[in-house]
Amino acid sequence: MDTRVLRTFTALARTGSFTAAAAELHLAQSTVTVQIRALEKDLRVRLFDRLPTGAVLTETGARLLERAHHVLDAEDRLRYEAHSAAPVAGSVTIGASESLCAYRLPLAVAALSRGLPTVGIHMRAVVTPAEAAEQLRAGRIDFALLLESDIDVPHLEAEVIGHEPLALVAASGHPLAPAGAAQERLTSRERLTSQEQLASQEQLSGQDFFLLEEGCSYSDAFARHLLAMPGKPPRMTRFGSIEAVRACVEAGLGLALLPVVSVAADLASGRLRTVESFPGVPVQMLRHRSRWPTPATQTVMARLRRLAADDWPDGRFRGGAQD
Repeated sequence: MDTRVLRTFTALARTGSFTAAAAELHLAQSTVTVQIRALEKDLRVRLFDRLPTGAVLTETGARLLERAHHVLDAEDRLRYEAHSAAPVAGSVTIGASESLCAYRLPLAVAALSRGLPTVGIHMRAVVTPAEAAEQLRAGRIDFALLLESDIDVPHLEAEVIGHEPLALVAASGHPLAPAGAAQERLTSRERLTSQEQLASQEQLSGQDFFLLEEGCSYSDAFARHLLAMPGKPPRMTRFGSIEAVRACVEAGLGLALLPVVSVAADLASGRLRTVESFPGVPVQMLRHRSRWPTPATQTVMARLRRLAADDWPDGRFRGGAQD
């Protein structure tokens, strides 16, 4: 079997479009059509349903896709072994949560790109571990970085490479916004005393909160915490965008739990204040257990581990993993 046909198969599965697959592979669309038909004839199965919205994998196609990736991984590994002395090169796509894509990875990717000029590094937004697993299985991403406390998804390997501090924030004019020494102590992440925690819970009763949409693990955990508190129930609004949450809080409409890095400029300027500091949520690096990471992928993962363990470009991300 010609592995070029398998690459066409995986490209069509990844893009869901004959036109997009042809563009990605630098082939005529008719060539993609002929190759997929030939593969289906050879395997005696239907791999795709041709719908007006695009090409969708059949159940059999989805099952065979992972096998096709195994064959192509073996071919890539063979080629690498034949040219192991050659410089690391290729393309690496990182799936990451919004806060990492927006506030951490741009500077990190820029630094990596300068050190790896023969590697193309790309980013793709993913939200949940389940979505990351699907993107990894389909080959749309090579590994993922997510803010998650616990990950238990079949076929995924996860390692903690750092921790992202969280803070409950409010506009400077909000009644719960601390000032002076209280703000400095919270900013330094000292623990609140039990009496202060109790007072904080009483004050949070019945407040307005803006949180990220369901599926964000730390927002979901905080929402459960709020609903379990005694007193008047809180009012919660959930958005799919950190910027939407931040804008509502800055306007004085309520409070929000967000990664500190996403509001660092607002905290520094005084537009937002830290109401309470929280332990850092783990930054998990995920990869598919049965997929072989290319040398380029291995190199990018190793360098990101070092950045997380030592010092991200903006100097605020602290981790503990070593290469």
